[in-house]
Amino acid sequence: MERKKFLLTTALAIPALLVGQVAIAQKPKRPNKGFVVKANESRFGEKTLLFGNCPNDIKVSQKDTNGDLTIFEYIGNQKGGPALHIHPNQDEIFFIVQGEYLFQVGDKRHNLKSGDTIFLPRTVPHAFAQLSDTGKMFFLFQPSGKMEDFFRLLGDPNFKPTPEEGDKISLEHGMKVVGPPLQF
Repeated sequence: MERKKFLLTTALAIPALLVGQVAIAQKPKRPNKGFVVKANESRFGEKTLLFGNCPNDIKVSQKDTNGDLTIFEYIGNQKGGPALHIHPNQDEIFFIVQGEYLFQVGDKRHNLKSGDTIFLPRTVPHAFAQLSDTGKMFFLFQPSGKMEDFFRLLGDPNFKPTPEEGDKISLEHGMKVVGPPLQF
């Protein structure tokens, strides 16, 4: 009787194992060559200006990593930052190159300057504000989600959403606005 139960259990498990192998085999391969993105350039030559004067260049694209990672370089030419928000499915990391920034992660606030790095875990409310007149940082999303498209949309000079439309667009791109921008 035990042998019959073992054989039945094994027979039922085989399709699950095969499905897992098919899923692994179907994941597209990443490019097998490295690349360089020069200073003041974007991965595919596109330019995205946030607020009309702040370059937000893609340095490593979701296309390079099968959606596992996206890295941006942001050059801030004005003070301020985004509303308090959550990424339910993405971690975010910022590395400050120049300037001074205030970050809120959960209920804690942190002042960051050149050379500082901050990790913002998924599902934790966060926001930042650039405190200096100019600033520069690299930031990344892991996994990429729809952030490249989100910033392309925000960079469109003809795109002027109402607050309600902005909240809806954020949700469509994997974010939820949960509060106002940081006051400083």
